[in-house]
Amino acid sequence: MTVNNVQTITSTANRMEEGSGRWLSRALLVCLAPLVFIACSGSDDNHAKGGDRALEAADIDAPETRLKAHPTTGEQLARRQVLVRGNASEPASLDPQLVQDSVGGAIVVDLFEGLTRSGPRGDTEPAMATSWASSNNNLTWTFQLREDGLWSDGSTVTAQDFVYGWRRAVDPEVGSNYAYYIESAGVANAGEIIAGDKAPDTLGVRAVDDFTFEVTLEEPITYLPDMTVHYTMFPAPRQAIEAHGEDWTRPGKMVSNGAYTLRAWHLGEKLVAARNPHYWGDDRTIIDRVVYLPIESSSAELQRYASGELHMTSTVPVSQMARLKKERPKELVMVPSMATYMYAFNVNRPPFDDVRVRRALTYAIDRNIIVSYITRGNQMPAFTLTPPYVSGFDFRQPEYATWSQTRRDEEAREALEEAGYTEDNPLEFELLYNTDESHKALAIVVSQMWKEKLGAKVTISNLEWKTFLSEKQAGNYGIARFGWKGDYNEASTFLTLLTSDSGNNDGGWSNETYDQLLLDARSSDDPNPYYVRAEEILWQAFPVVPVYFNTTVALVSPSLKGYPEKNPRTIVYSKDMYITAD
Repeated sequence: MTVNNVQTITSTANRMEEGSGRWLSRALLVCLAPLVFIACSGSDDNHAKGGDRALEAADIDAPETRLKAHPTTGEQLARRQVLVRGNASEPASLDPQLVQDSVGGAIVVDLFEGLTRSGPRGDTEPAMATSWASSNNNLTWTFQLREDGLWSDGSTVTAQDFVYGWRRAVDPEVGSNYAYYIESAGVANAGEIIAGDKAPDTLGVRAVDDFTFEVTLEEPITYLPDMTVHYTMFPAPRQAIEAHGEDWTRPGKMVSNGAYTLRAWHLGEKLVAARNPHYWGDDRTIIDRVVYLPIESSSAELQRYASGELHMTSTVPVSQMARLKKERPKELVMVPSMATYMYAFNVNRPPFDDVRVRRALTYAIDRNIIVSYITRGNQMPAFTLTPPYVSGFDFRQPEYATWSQTRRDEEAREALEEAGYTEDNPLEFELLYNTDESHKALAIVVSQMWKEKLGAKVTISNLEWKTFLSEKQAGNYGIARFGWKGDYNEASTFLTLLTSDSGNNDGGWSNETYDQLLLDARSSDDPNPYYVRAEEILWQAFPVVPVYFNTTVALVSPSLKGYPEKNPRTIVYSKDMYITAD
């Protein structure tokens, strides 16, 4: 730990003491100071010279770029276009229909391409589809595919590949955690197929011809093209899957249709992608190689960035935010994101089967303290599941959001006493999070709030990402960290998380009225009244604890251009970027 970092923590604690009481400042000094241990004053020279330091650290062979200057801007390009990205952890899967997190998603969107893609400002743009149209009152959607779309083995991408991919997504034998996504899009027979009552080949999709893909819906949905940005709806290479089974996503066996192909995958070290010469837009792709580094520690990732070994980080440690804002303001990117940071309750496990306990823990979190002094990345306090900047959403907040924190704390203590928990019988439980300094920092502060305000005895535990995912999906937790980034710009991408049949609802909460509201919203010309009522149910049931509406926070090298700083979907396509020379 450096002296400057100690002073930063002490100064922050003193400011917090003035507004929130001495207990939290002491907790931060004792618990958070050990997290702030890296000196990250690295010279900007480490990010000069077109990323030569990153190229050296990546330790891969790469060709010299075929261009000396950017064809549009005229900027001089680095002689070797190797992009090195921090990617948080090891991906659990690279199968588009099986990926369920942002770690795998960041890679899959480079290797594969769907009907549409997210533009630099989050708008939906053509990708494998050149155009689309709806008919029959939005019950039928027809997508015209580009005829120059090829798989990386040189074969043509056809409408049948999309039919195969979408059927895989709902096939119970495949076991996609995102099967519900196809159902939430209203695709005919999806629900019955997921339940095992119909065969996958009855799904409401068909290849009219090689380049015409048709989707039949059970309810009229106007935003289906926006949903097809998501990797669950990507095409699947039947030839590779049938030839290699589960191993089809390994290097040398994977066939993909995106801007890059999988070149190498060294577990725990790096994953390397190379430009796909068969990609329809390859002549406009400048980055030749992409190296994804699975760095779980955000502090370690920051240290490697500071030394010039990365062009971009996946995140930034919360303990370093204030200093980075001063020292690296031009490199620190903070993009408003359609994302909510929260904690999920397992409502089937005591004491969280008692709504009074869930209410007490929700009320007792001081969100203003968290966003002002802990995360410090322009996040907003959250009392709802759905963020306010989701397109067309009638954003409202529960009454308790208007209360003072003092009143919320009083109401929390009353609720906990009603549930039978007192000083002689304290609430005791474990809080689970995936390994990361920022998640740890927040868990420490939140658990301290619960301890000091409610007398709760909280043990915090962490697991590495893949283990955390499997344990959470199995319901092996009481309360666990949960985050959600919207898959498309419409409120249902958040609210369907908690329907009874959602593959992401591993907390076990279920409400028939809530389910019906989301079902009715799909066929309504104005779904907002249904969404508002659904949120109101969550305000009473507390299946999750919203903490803040997130921002995407990352460090981006001055030599890396094209990072989507205005995209609330925060989808980063490597093919849209390039590296400049010094």
